[in-house]
Amino acid sequence: MPVPAAAAPPAPAATFVNPIAQQRADPHIYKHTDGFYYYTATVPAYDRIILRRATTLQGLSTASETTIWTKHASGDMGAHIWAPEIHFIDGKWYVYFAAAPADDPWAIRPYVLESGAANPLTGAWSEKGRINLPLNTFSLDATTFVHNGTRYLSWAQADPAVGEGTGIYIARLANPWTISGSPARIASPTHAWETIGHRVNEGPAFISKGDKVFMTFSASATDSNYSLGLLTADRTSDLMKPASWSKKPTPVFTSNTATSQYGPGHNSFTVSEDGASDILVYHSRTYRDIVGDPLNDPNRQTRMQKLYWNSDGTPNFGVPVAEGPTPVRLSSFNFPDRYIRHSGLRARVEPDVTNLADSQFRIVSGLAGNGTVSLESANFPGHYLRHKGFEVWLERNDGSALFSGDASFHRRPGLADTSAGLSFESSNYPGRYLRHYDSLLQLQPVKSALDRADATYFTE
Repeated sequence: MPVPAAAAPPAPAATFVNPIAQQRADPHIYKHTDGFYYYTATVPAYDRIILRRATTLQGLSTASETTIWTKHASGDMGAHIWAPEIHFIDGKWYVYFAAAPADDPWAIRPYVLESGAANPLTGAWSEKGRINLPLNTFSLDATTFVHNGTRYLSWAQADPAVGEGTGIYIARLANPWTISGSPARIASPTHAWETIGHRVNEGPAFISKGDKVFMTFSASATDSNYSLGLLTADRTSDLMKPASWSKKPTPVFTSNTATSQYGPGHNSFTVSEDGASDILVYHSRTYRDIVGDPLNDPNRQTRMQKLYWNSDGTPNFGVPVAEGPTPVRLSSFNFPDRYIRHSGLRARVEPDVTNLADSQFRIVSGLAGNGTVSLESANFPGHYLRHKGFEVWLERNDGSALFSGDASFHRRPGLADTSAGLSFESSNYPGRYLRHYDSLLQLQPVKSALDRADATYFTE
């Protein structure tokens, strides 16, 4: 088979070490033109709004934290300070958040703060007050976005006429704290996975790509049943019309026992430092069982991982990955749309891997040591790519010296592209490399240009 013309390398990997922050829920990250990322989240005491900033996303994990506003001792904005978001609009900073009166802590409504300072961590903040909504009911999780030149507000709200629980609403904005016209309800909890514990659609987050726009939302109670759902609309449609939006009938991001992540939800989106990758920001817990009301459990963590996109233009969330370094995908140098993946535990290269986690691996310190690396499965932690009879399989580490040797590789510059590619040379069979052959991953010596191309990969 002739060597196909190699395409340009894909968007580079965006990797992190999770968690980003302990005991911080409902995370929101805003990338500003000043070169900083700004981070805010709900604190377990529900009593204040905090900000961090850093020039890198990972840097937010160690950045100092500043309290920019504290709840009132009495009256409005005196309880349940929830889900802050920070945005820069028309030259000023705005924080959207939910709060309730001190003497009526479940009468939660959306509020806005404003600052004209260049640095929102050190500048003064003024209270723009409550966002007046036509329906004066339980409402929270306000977010704002611009689409086709129009700024919108989206939020979650209860409507007794619709039934118990909260739905997702949208309205145009006249200014950052005032809606214009009548809101539209674009989603309500109707599926079984949206109604476990509570009937909930909340925490909307907007992202667009190609000819579609998407709105994620969180559903069910805030325990291990919490999960993300997805709404989709055409880019050119009227977002104020409920009929423009369709809801995916199944959740897109859920608890995962294998990775020990439970109740992933209330996400936001940002972009990598180079602007090439979309980043999913969310919270989850590392345990399933909670004693008492999950809202009183403080241990939701802020986490990040790269958001991938299917060939049809839809987002692919994968699974909430395990603690520690986030995984990457390995795309073929000479078949750029094909990725190393496991299928039936056999390793191969294939396109359109919709079960994303099957094609994600953590490049970790080699089980055999001596400067090697091993490739650990994202959705089967403790399982590694290893060669057996010079075929490559995904198997659980049995602790043997043979397994360690078979699952360890020297990371080399790409045999067909030394600048951006990489290749994996066997630690116990020097001169043999991971290469694809008839779409199956093999351990073979490389002699020709085709061999070198087949043994070269990009991380993304």
